[in-house]
Amino acid sequence: MASDNPQLDLAWKFLEQTGANIFLTGRAGTGKTTFLRELRQRSPKRMIVVAPTGVAAINAGGVTVHSFFQLPFGPYIPAMQQGEGGRLKMNFNREKIAIIRSLDLLVIDEISMVRADMLDAVNDVLQRYRDRSKPFGGVQLLMIGDLQQLAPVVKPQEWELIRDHYASPYFFDSRALRSTTYITLELRHIYRQSDGGFIDILNRVRDNAVDRDTLAKLNSRYIAGFEPDDEAGYITLTSHNDTARAINERKLRSLDAPSFTFSCQVEGNFPEYLYPNDSELTLKKGAQVMFVKNDVSGQHRYFNGKIGRVTAIGESMIEVTLDDAAEPVDVGIDEWTNVKYTIDPQTQEITEAVEGVFRQFPLKPAWAITIHKSQGLTFERAIIDAAESFSHGQVYVALSRCRSFEGLVLRTPLQGRSIIDDATIRAFNKNLEENQPDETVLSAQRRQYYRSLLFDLFDFVPLRIRLLVVRKVLGEHLSGLYPKLTEAWNDMLDRFAAEIVAVSERFQTQLDDILASAPDAERNPRLTERITKAQAYFLARCRELVEPIVEQSDVVVDNKEVKKQLTGALKKLREVLAVKLAVLGMDNSGGFTIHNYLDTRAKATLDEPKAKPAKGTKGSKREKTAAEEHSGDVENAGLFALLRVWRRETAAREHVPAYVVMHQAALLAVCRALPRSERELSGIKGIGKVFVSKYGEEVLAIVRDWVATENINSR
Repeated sequence: MASDNPQLDLAWKFLEQTGANIFLTGRAGTGKTTFLRELRQRSPKRMIVVAPTGVAAINAGGVTVHSFFQLPFGPYIPAMQQGEGGRLKMNFNREKIAIIRSLDLLVIDEISMVRADMLDAVNDVLQRYRDRSKPFGGVQLLMIGDLQQLAPVVKPQEWELIRDHYASPYFFDSRALRSTTYITLELRHIYRQSDGGFIDILNRVRDNAVDRDTLAKLNSRYIAGFEPDDEAGYITLTSHNDTARAINERKLRSLDAPSFTFSCQVEGNFPEYLYPNDSELTLKKGAQVMFVKNDVSGQHRYFNGKIGRVTAIGESMIEVTLDDAAEPVDVGIDEWTNVKYTIDPQTQEITEAVEGVFRQFPLKPAWAITIHKSQGLTFERAIIDAAESFSHGQVYVALSRCRSFEGLVLRTPLQGRSIIDDATIRAFNKNLEENQPDETVLSAQRRQYYRSLLFDLFDFVPLRIRLLVVRKVLGEHLSGLYPKLTEAWNDMLDRFAAEIVAVSERFQTQLDDILASAPDAERNPRLTERITKAQAYFLARCRELVEPIVEQSDVVVDNKEVKKQLTGALKKLREVLAVKLAVLGMDNSGGFTIHNYLDTRAKATLDEPKAKPAKGTKGSKREKTAAEEHSGDVENAGLFALLRVWRRETAAREHVPAYVVMHQAALLAVCRALPRSERELSGIKGIGKVFVSKYGEEVLAIVRDWVATENINSR
């Protein structure tokens, strides 16, 4: 992302070349929103964009934090949430889980309004579906915002609940974020204003450095009883919603013209709290209006925040005249989309699917607007009514909306008490300014990130953990039924530790030596050679040791709880194994690169591995015998399949579970013994007189027929 702004270039390099968490901040008008738009268009990293409010999310082209992560709207108390295990209730669908697991970058816009407890809730979700050992599950964070602007909303009763857990409600006091080392990049070039004197005043207000002279300069813009001509295009910025509403209603009523009301059109899923404009928009000829969306026609006739006046209006048309345009604008109905992140089945990329559409004229009455809703907008002329400001950053936000000092007028003089400052923010910003990263820090972070991904390629500990979980289930619950399979797992794990884990640990030491002597690792032929040879070795070992036994382990289990444990353990094992095989099989002959590795790993994460159905079956609901046949624990697998069909049908007829008809251990024993008489059948462990009396003839008939068909003459 080449630009004439070195700070923006540095931010881009940190995002693309490192895995560092980043707080991108800057004064009003420094290009944070533009940077986000460029990032979404150009970055190869798999990302999603979230914001704390519906309007901010729609403006950023993303979704709300609450909706994506399914967070409660109340306070989040760490480790004390309702739900199993004291954690958040997470009922995510398969696609949402896939998105989270394949994510490289999480962008949080307007981070100043995100509370610390909300960020910790996000951390819990990411850890749940990714890596529990890493903050935010190992996802890179980009947090965008200005702490000197609007603060998070914290009701007194909510703060009482979380105050023992957090030093402040601001995002930087999140427990998860404090456990990371994140960098802060401050954009300093201001695009919105060009007047050096005005910029100096704004900086003093922002930094709580307003002295008597600064206050006097500000109050020189107080004009007693100022009532501008309606044609002048002034908008009032006020701290309270009721004040803004009353001004707009009074001004609209005063116009001697018929009113027209335009109803919005909503398609699909677009919740009311996300509406970017009034659902019922009432305007008159002569009304002062503000555009609430940029012109998408490509003609750049207006932008979000542009003020104009309605000069013609009808049942289905609105014409707006702008003070800097020769011709009036014929305004058409515009649309906003409510997006949902999804996975493209063809490219396996994270894409934005439109869930709903909101259509309305991109206008609203604009004699007045709240300071809160003005954040991110720019006005040529504004009346600032901020004497009754009640929270940190309000006065700064209001003043910084104006493009020039001459374009603002104060409704009432500002007092020092109107400029509310937060000591916590002041201390944080002071530390921020003293610790700005540079190219040296970037170079170190890039080397560290490259090394971490390279070591991740040859890290087999997560795979070994999943193997141990499966072996544990077999050993504790199924070793009696499947002793040969259990023993095979023990042998495989011994070889896995010696031939894969131990070798990989020694190889990682070699990698460190090469990286220490290779300033340009990606172009080092020795490193490339060692990587490709190691990939071939470990890929062969994994396919030889792990793949076959995983296929053999989808065995039949009567006990529902044990079956659930084994199925779950095998599913997670297959997921980890699939990713490991994919990255080991990637082509690194031209050098190991960050982008190639991230892309391969993400796509492998999305390709959900499935257990292979048994031979001769069409789906998972059919009886499976292939696993038992391969495991060596089932003798005469064909008979085993016939007896299981009989057992299932008998159980269905009698409305009882299958194990009530015949225990699995007894079924396996019959297959080994091949009894031909009631005496031989009753001599098998687990077969009692009641069973022989009730089912003996049926079972013996099946055995005899199978023996005859297979031409088996002796046991």
